[in-house]
Amino acid sequence: MQITIQVPDELAALVPTGKSLSRELLEAFVADAHRHDKLSRYQVGQLLGLDRWQTEDFLAARDALHPYNLKDLAIDRSTLESLR
Repeated sequence: MQITIQVPDELAALVPTGKSLSRELLEAFVADAHRHDKLSRYQVGQLLGLDRWQTEDFLAARDALHPYNLKDLAIDRSTLESLR
């Protein structure tokens, strides 16, 4: 998918150009979407081409990690029980 963004002429000089801008915008979008529960950790990794640990590092660096809660604990306990 390709997305086009229009920027007012008076602000265009402030927008950096180059290949990294599209990556920066994608990363900002993905971090914000995860922060607002619109994307899962798995989806973040898929969109950015990251493995599990790189995804964790990415989200931590952008203050987008969700705190571990009781729901997470219940899921982990259920997973452990199913492994027995």
